[in-house]
Amino acid sequence: MRTAILTAFPPEWDALAHRLAEPETLDINGTPLVLGSLAGKPVALMLSGISMVNAAMNTQALLERHAISRIVFSGIAGGVDPALRVGDVSVPARWGQNMEVAFAREIPGGYAPPVGIPGGTDLPGHGAWFPRDVVIGNADEPVAERRWFPVDAELLAIAEGLDVPLERCLSADHCLDHTPQLVVGGTGMSGSAFVDNAAYRDYLAATFDASVVDMESAAVAQVAWANRVPFLAFRSVSDLAGGDAGLNQMLTFMGLAAGNSAAVVTAFVAALPG
Repeated sequence: MRTAILTAFPPEWDALAHRLAEPETLDINGTPLVLGSLAGKPVALMLSGISMVNAAMNTQALLERHAISRIVFSGIAGGVDPALRVGDVSVPARWGQNMEVAFAREIPGGYAPPVGIPGGTDLPGHGAWFPRDVVIGNADEPVAERRWFPVDAELLAIAEGLDVPLERCLSADHCLDHTPQLVVGGTGMSGSAFVDNAAYRDYLAATFDASVVDMESAAVAQVAWANRVPFLAFRSVSDLAGGDAGLNQMLTFMGLAAGNSAAVVTAFVAALPG
């Protein structure tokens, strides 16, 4: 039984791949997969691909082909909570989907969301977009409307006990003005859109009390929940999802952020039960 570690795209993968001992390179439908050990524990490092469908499809394929005891995601994200800063590593306690929506009909003075549709439309909208819950069940729980997919409580507790020094410098003359921190708890959101919009960032904070936003974690959380496999995601802030003082900082700081997430994940795997 291996711990699956998923990353979405090459900078996140590169931050972890060189840490694996005795790697055996495979693939699933062309998707890279490396079996090996990390911190002395057996792992399966997989490139999920960017966005929700890729992440869900490849997570399910991995579970069907290999013996996986838990799923961990390592990557970058946009910071939504104003308390989070670039380089911080967020470990949310639950995940939801911000792009599962109904497009509402425009009426004088606003929008009228459809009533009675599966998933509901009870949350405030962002313009014509009104969030919907996911309709799903698993072997233990009946099909129902679900807004949140919680992470595994025992894995979250292990993350809470970590003390990992995080990098603040890309080079000797290119450093953040703060020391990044590990922040455990809060809410993560995922959707099939790169978020670089201050108004939508504010909406995510107000509507979902979101800490970070990305394009994969909630999809993996949903697949893990459906298969009753423990899940936890580590997401380091590479930008502020539209709240940056200047241009989006993702391309500047994604290497530092991916490295910080990888460092925490390595310490987390080392702390797992033998």
